[in-house]
Amino acid sequence: MTQPLPVGEGQEIATFGQGCFWGTEKSFRRKFKNNGLIDAQVGYAGGHAENVNYKQVCTGQTGHAEVVQIVYDPKVLSYATLVDFFYRSHDPLTRNRQGNDAGTQYRSAIFYHNEEQKRLAEEGTVAAQVHFGNHQIQTTIEPVGKYYPAEDYHQEYLHNNPSGYECATHFERTWEKIEAKYKS
Repeated sequence: MTQPLPVGEGQEIATFGQGCFWGTEKSFRRKFKNNGLIDAQVGYAGGHAENVNYKQVCTGQTGHAEVVQIVYDPKVLSYATLVDFFYRSHDPLTRNRQGNDAGTQYRSAIFYHNEEQKRLAEEGTVAAQVHFGNHQIQTTIEPVGKYYPAEDYHQEYLHNNPSGYECATHFERTWEKIEAKYKS
């Protein structure tokens, strides 16, 4: 059974939901591999049920979202940078949906671990909203609560299964491209 990632001295943890966690994990690993990311793990957060598994979360009845949890070095990679990338690497304008995946388990969400992360998530959301014009961001900002690592076969799924399903919304965009699409 997969255990939560260890967080070493001077390291911090961040948790994001962007729809299917396979593509989310791949995006963050690709972007920050040698730039402050210590490790990443997919799992479930934001729900009310205990000791959940993939089958339970897929019902949409547990309240959990598929998430990526990131351990990072804040001396190299800031939480604000992670939030900025979060908004540029999926579609935060859809409620409970990314691409073909629909349900609360696929919601766009920032799960904060402390009040400073909450503040930075709120500030980052306000800053991101400017780039989306009149299209309202649907991302929720929630306390992480209990986090459960996903089953072993989900960890680094797209690395281990290169032809596996990847949501078409998981790619890095520039703010200029976002503005060109949504502000015109």
